[in-house]
Amino acid sequence: MLEVSAAREIVLRHAKRLKADFTALMSSSLGQVIAADVASDVDSPPFDKSLMDGYAVRAADVSPTAELTVVEEIPAGKMPTKTVGPGEAVRLFTGAPIPPGADAVVMREKTDSPSADRVVIREVPTAGQFILRQATEMKVGETVIPAGTVLTPATFGLLASVGKTTVPAYPQPKVAVVATGDELVEPNRRPKPGQIRNSNGPMLTAQVALAGGLPRYIGIATDREDVLRSYIAEGLEIANVLILAGGVSAGDFDLVPKVLKDCGVTAHFHHVKMKPGKPLLFGTKGDKLVFGLPGNPVSSFVGFELFVKPALRVMGGHIDPPTATQKLTLSEPFAANNNRPTYHPAKRDGDGVRGLKWFGSPDLRAMLDADAFLVLPPGEVNYAAGAVVEVLPINRTAS
Repeated sequence: MLEVSAAREIVLRHAKRLKADFTALMSSSLGQVIAADVASDVDSPPFDKSLMDGYAVRAADVSPTAELTVVEEIPAGKMPTKTVGPGEAVRLFTGAPIPPGADAVVMREKTDSPSADRVVIREVPTAGQFILRQATEMKVGETVIPAGTVLTPATFGLLASVGKTTVPAYPQPKVAVVATGDELVEPNRRPKPGQIRNSNGPMLTAQVALAGGLPRYIGIATDREDVLRSYIAEGLEIANVLILAGGVSAGDFDLVPKVLKDCGVTAHFHHVKMKPGKPLLFGTKGDKLVFGLPGNPVSSFVGFELFVKPALRVMGGHIDPPTATQKLTLSEPFAANNNRPTYHPAKRDGDGVRGLKWFGSPDLRAMLDADAFLVLPPGEVNYAAGAVVEVLPINRTAS
């Protein structure tokens, strides 16, 4: 039975970045990763510009209560036509170009205007005051957005400022999700005796979306080889990644491993030394990745976070650590006794963390408040408040 780290290494060895393509800057491309450096085609600002509404002056000419002649007014979007000479000033507005001859801006609040063409300066400015020099933010030809940057609203704005309406980016992996089991019915149906509603389908679909993938829920495959085979074939046809929930253990109705093999999927491992989620299968068919997750919902959730999500991040071009744990301090005592390394639902609490009440792998309700897992070693643990523990964070919003 593989350790989690060894199993994850196998997954990441087979997860390859998808081929980059040009994508338009639309809301649907948020979260994608830029595949090539982007350089500026302009200086920004393109000229020395004012950071305030006020007056452009020659700092050396100004003394307290100096009265200057206003020779021009420059709003944003207009270029100056005159040079500021001795005893002169130019009225300008935030964002306007600094006229030749001026080397400082005095805020309007520090002035008085006895007439339209005269201004009294009530402070002595320093050279360079309230002036943003040309190309301070970026220069022509300078790389302003490196490859590996995630498309965010700020990235959209910066790309627009350098004239980019499309950008080379890695596509979001397409992920097909299939739930399996005769006992399952869709959430909009009331279960009959012996049935339960399908929670894995909606849950995994949401996890895929938060991890940066494009989910496609196919449906519930019943425990028949022909039905399962058709769902698997469809998933492999339409997606880069196929996720099946349930049917991967060793029971008479756990048909997923056999049918995957019949469909040409090579299994690289089938069991992982962890709790919950020991019966977890990973396989490939060509460049397609296949994950068989356990049917119990928390087992499926943990398996996704540990193995599927890192693969999706790599395929989508992300450069962040695929599954990074951190050390946090327990805010409450915690005790447990497990026969395998265990991922226990937890809630981060400021700089600390506390374990949540949890009844095991079927207990999805415990995940409602969870934003992390305590990563517990096998055997008995009895931690006092203040103990430092290993924690696997969970993203509850898109990353």
